[in-house]
Amino acid sequence: MVNVLAFDCAGRGCAAAVVADGRVLARRSQPMERGQAAALLPMIEAVLGAAALGWPALDLLAVTVGPGGFTGVRIGLAAARGLALARELPVIGITSFAAVAAAVPPPLRTGRTLAVALDSKRAEVYLQCFAASGAALGPGELLALDAIDARIPAGLVLLAGDAAERAAPFLFGRAAVAPATEVPDPADIARLALAEWRPGRLPPLPLPLYLRAPDTTAPRRAGAMP
Repeated sequence: MVNVLAFDCAGRGCAAAVVADGRVLARRSQPMERGQAAALLPMIEAVLGAAALGWPALDLLAVTVGPGGFTGVRIGLAAARGLALARELPVIGITSFAAVAAAVPPPLRTGRTLAVALDSKRAEVYLQCFAASGAALGPGELLALDAIDARIPAGLVLLAGDAAERAAPFLFGRAAVAPATEVPDPADIARLALAEWRPGRLPPLPLPLYLRAPDTTAPRRAGAMP
């Protein structure tokens, strides 16, 4: 039996789950725009307690790497890296695109390209397309809304993600919108990580997927005009 602890705080919430060979032992989820730094570790302890598992029983960690909020992505990755090093556990990063796509029931994908559109907190959206089989059709991108139609293959489209409603009008009637969830299911994140994991191999620590530069201002030089 492989026990996986998975968590997400890259988007509009905080979530954690413990999954054993695909079976959910415990799961917690809470929508929030901010405050993930204070919520994440207590939530992790809560799901471990609900699953009646101690740290030595875990085999794998999984965490979302973005895109999403810069602060949330950094919080999740810092927690995953710290726990991986302290507990000597492998950790696998899962993109927010893949986490959202995994929640879409296969029957809804039939005959359609799945396009995951995520809120960038700006005029643009993060977008990645998937075939009905679940295979990615290219890398994720940051796109203006009026550019997404040209980036999605011809034919019918199923939009998912927290920017799906915003994106739909720019696909000119060829898109349906999947039922929305505020926070990706951490159990899906665990299952995706388990599918990638190879026992006996220590994967490299995951890196963030930002897709746009952080909102920072370069410091002025001494004596420069304001």
